[in-house]
Parts: sequence; C-alpha cells; structure tokens
Amino acid sequence: MLLRPSRSTTARGRLGAALAGLMLPLAFAPFGWYWLAPLAMLGLFATWDTAPAEAARRGFLFGACAFGAGTWWLYVSVRLVGGTPLPVAVLLLAGLVALMAAWYAASGYLAARWATGSMAFDACVLMPASWLLAEWLRGWVFTGFPWLSIGYAMVDGRLAAWAPVGGVYAVTLVAGVMAGAVLTLFRDGTRDRTAASAVLLVLTLATWLLSGHHWTTPAGAPLRVSLVQGAVPQLLKWLPGERRATMERYYDMTAPLSGRDLVIWPEAAIPAPDDRVAEYLQALRGLAAGLHTQLLVGILTHDAARDEYRNSLLALGAEAGVYHKRHLVPFGEFFPVPSFVRSWMRMANLPFDDLEAGGRQQRPLLAAGVPLAPTICYEDAYGAEQLDFLPEARLLVSVSNDAWFGDTIAPHQHLQIARMRALETGRYLVRSTNTGITAIIDQRGRLRAVAPQFEPAVLDGEAQPYEGATPYVRTGNYPVILLALAGIAAALTTRRRAA
Repeated sequence: MLLRPSRSTTARGRLGAALAGLMLPLAFAPFGWYWLAPLAMLGLFATWDTAPAEAARRGFLFGACAFGAGTWWLYVSVRLVGGTPLPVAVLLLAGLVALMAAWYAASGYLAARWATGSMAFDACVLMPASWLLAEWLRGWVFTGFPWLSIGYAMVDGRLAAWAPVGGVYAVTLVAGVMAGAVLTLFRDGTRDRTAASAVLLVLTLATWLLSGHHWTTPAGAPLRVSLVQGAVPQLLKWLPGERRATMERYYDMTAPLSGRDLVIWPEAAIPAPDDRVAEYLQALRGLAAGLHTQLLVGILTHDAARDEYRNSLLALGAEAGVYHKRHLVPFGEFFPVPSFVRSWMRMANLPFDDLEAGGRQQRPLLAAGVPLAPTICYEDAYGAEQLDFLPEARLLVSVSNDAWFGDTIAPHQHLQIARMRALETGRYLVRSTNTGITAIIDQRGRLRAVAPQFEPAVLDGEAQPYEGATPYVRTGNYPVILLALAGIAAALTTRRRAA
C-alpha cells in the first residue's frame, strides 16, 4: 500500500479522482480559481493509497476528466473551423485526451509501486516528483502538449514567485509538495505531521522571501509600442477574394501610427506567401520608413530554391530581419512522417500542411536597438526553447492567431501561458493576435494593457526593456527535473533498504 490502508471503496476512489480532474480546469484562465490547482493535486494524491494498477486507473480517470473539460476547444478548431469530418474530429480529440491521461496513469502507478510506507515522504516527495516528471514528459514527447501544467494556474498566486527560479515546473513542484504536506496533516502519525508542518513552514517562508526579489533591472527608456489586431474571421482569412481587403485593413490601421518604436502585426497577418505579395511588402517598407518605426509582420515565407514554406515574422524598417517558427504544430503545420514520405505526398499533390521549421540558432530581432526574443503562436508554450535568445534579448515578442479556437476558453489559457514566460524571464512581453487576446505584459507577468477580443483594435502602450538573467534563464528546466529524479531515486533506495 502507498499510504495507510484507505477506508474508501474502489468506486469512491475513482469518483474522487474524476472529481479532482473536473476541478482542475477551473484553476486556469478565464476562471482563475488558482487555489483549486493544488487542491486537485491533493485530491488525486489521496486516491493513490491503493495497489499500483488501481492507482493507474485513478490517474487515468483524473487526466481524462481534466483534459476533456479543459481542452474541449480543440473540437472547435478541428471540426467547426478546420472542417474535419465529425468522426475524425471526435477521434482526434479522444486520442489526445487519452494520451494525456496516460501520463497521469503512469504517474499513479509509479507512485504506488515505489511507495516507501512513510506518509510524509510519499506524499511530499514521491507523489509530487512522479507528477512533475509526467507533466514534463508530456510537454515534449511527440512534440509535446504542455497545456494545463499546474504552474500556469498559479501565475496570479503567491507560488508564482518560484517561476523566475525554476520556471513553470518549479511552481508545479512546490504546489505538489505543499499539497502532499497538507494531505499528511490529515493522516495519523505524529512524526509525519511534524515533518509535513516543517515542509509547509519552510516553503511558505521561502515563497515570501522570493516574492520581494527583483531578478532583472530596467535597461534604457521604454519602447512605444502599437499592437495591431485585425480581427479577421478565420473562415474568411485565407479566401483569395478576401486577401486584398485583409491587407488593406492592416495597412490602414498602421498608417496613423507615427512615432512608435515598434508596431507588431499578428501571426500570418498577410494571408499569402511573401513572394506573391512582393509589391505590398515594398509598400510596407516605405510605410515603416515614413513612420520612423520598426514593423514586425507575420507572413509565410517561401524558399524558392528548396520549395519550402515557413511560418515567419518579418522585421521591416531600419533594422531588417526575419524569424522562422521553430516549433511547429503536428498535423496543423507539418505532417509527422519521415521526410521521404512527405516528399512523396508533395509530389502526389495530397492535401496536407507542409511547413518547414526554422533553425534553432537564430538571431534576435531588433527594434530601436533593443534585442527582441520572438515566438509564433504555439511556441510560447515551450519556455525552455525561448531561452536560446536570452539573456541577450531585453523584450519578449509573441504573435499568434487564436481565431482557430473561437470564443472559447483557449485564448484565455494561451494568454496565461504567455504571462508565465514574462515572469520566468523577468522581461516585458508584447503579444499581438488576430482576434485576441492582444496584451502588454510586464516583467512580473501582470497585464498592463489588453485589447478587446474579436474587434479591430490598436493597442498602444509602453514596454520597458529589461536586462539581467533570472536563475531560470541561466539553467532552464534541468535543476527541477534533476530534483524530481533525485526524489524518485531516494524512494527506490529507501525501498531497497527496507527490503
């Protein structure tokens, strides 16, 4: 048994796991009841007092309920906007939910299988460590899906102070340890309760000390920025007959923006590859020069020599440059098959999305001499990848098109993820989107300005460049993952000694 034998029946244990999973999405935006995140962890940990196989079943139920309730918006993207046949859309969503749930099944199995018999150790070390490793692995295996990571829910809570130290996973780990400590307090055993109380006291004090620390410092004057939100409906965006109207809309919205240091358009704001709109791009260069601004434009770029397309961000102005998206969305931007199969599909003119990823080693873009760390859409969910531009970059730039998800909870969740990136790096993040949520975020992850969703808008404001490096910028995810692995190793060592 993982802990002391539970009086709950198998049915009650499974129900508890399912309810904890259904509770979890409420901790994230737009609901914002962040305290439910550690409570959901506590609820699941409490059900793992059982045999390994049963703990796995409960972990799977938790994950299925959490992702079924928290990522249902994928159906809107795939079916209602993407036009995928109903059976295929349902199958894809069910497959993703099952895959995500499998990680929590594995976490539960290992937590029960490697239990030491010590309530405090198992709840405060083994369970949080197994949870964290599952959360980390699902964030990169098969290109990863890091949505609903516990740390994101805590961006407005006290535990957010751990983000600059070890990133979103450090927040997850601390939340899990504290949840395990609270669970221990409700169990029998004076020694275990004393240890749990000490853990809570130390982590509470450390959180309080970290919350007042400033890891980075302002560098130079604030940049005057304008974020252009065109609000072009996704169903119209790529229609050939709508292309001219879309390009005119963005041009007209930008023309009055004189005196800005930086103007940013969303991901793929221009609905055509660059070689098909060469004259328009030249006009934009003239516009940027006349406005004395740096203009960043989302567009597909075409490498004619290789006949390859990339999702890119062009810098038009005195400091020209280009950034190519590095982390592509499987099935949405590339087909996850070997290159020779993709070549055959291209020659056979089979319908599939086929973009090329940009190289990992790319230079920061520039605006008024300030180095910028760019991400395009889904990339901002991968905090460690953004570190390639840091600490050189002094401002984070994110462009996206969340119109795919309609008026669902997805854009709110995505904005919350972007806020974590600002908090981890100690830098402002400016975020330009097609339909929202366009925002200016400060170095502590706080929203400084937000544009209304689904309306054409220009969000004006200031973005202060910052210099310096948080501990997370210097070390990435490695210390937290190694700490979790050390916890697992300690559990295995304890079991061997007991045997």
